Amino acid sequence: MKSGLLAALSAALLAIGLATPAAAEPPADHGLGSQIRKHEGGPGVGRPVHTQPGVLATVSGIDVSGWQGNVDWNYWWGQGKRFAYVKATEGTSYRNPYFAQQYNGSYNVGMIRGAYHFALPNVSSGATQANYFASNGGGWSRDGKTLPGVVDMEYNPYGATCYGKTQAGMAAWIRDFSNTYRARTGRDVVIYTSTSWWSQCVGTAQAFAATNPLWVARYNTTVGTLPYNWGIWTFWQYTDSPLDQNLFNGAYDRLRALALG
Repeated sequence: MKSGLLAALSAALLAIGLATPAAAEPPADHGLGSQIRKHEGGPGVGRPVHTQPGVLATVSGIDVSGWQGNVDWNYWWGQGKRFAYVKATEGTSYRNPYFAQQYNGSYNVGMIRGAYHFALPNVSSGATQANYFASNGGGWSRDGKTLPGVVDMEYNPYGATCYGKTQAGMAAWIRDFSNTYRARTGRDVVIYTSTSWWSQCVGTAQAFAATNPLWVARYNTTVGTLPYNWGIWTFWQYTDSPLDQNLFNGAYDRLRALALG
């Protein structure tokens, strides 16, 4: 009986703004591929095998978010990682609290680095989120060590896989983000996704290969089939163990050329 009274009192206080739910969640921090792993499987195993025609050399790198906290960049440099992507923003209300340590720390140790944005297409327009990203760490400078920004397109962590959008609607949202980011920075945004998510949520509604580099997620020893209309990958996230690890499709001078634009 007492528990029922307490529950009723709590509900009444909540209704007038004097109490908060006991299960209130912390600010969102979804890393690259966090939802892809939930839907498509776990970390890759073994060393990636480059079976795709044209892959002659690669550069190894990592990506991080607020989950990693302060990163030991000297350690990862010693492990041969030469580039890093750092989460900057999500939607229009979240900024990575460790962004400065991660973004500047990777740069200071010698890595070529960039920033990424976890997209929530049901929250606001592509233009709104591109501007939020560009204004909060997602910018670009021609210093030879800053990569173009990334828009992370993957499964909705809060609900429907495709955020309630049709394939045409999702393609239009991505185009809006891409066009706005280019207007803000002068660079075409890199699109991070998986072939499975893209096939479900974008399909063949629009082709982006002519303008946007592809960062594909596939946790296996081979990259597999690429999303619609892309004939080649620029980055490949192949495992999340011990943290997200990636390859750049090309030699180091090509990675630097991408940074220089």
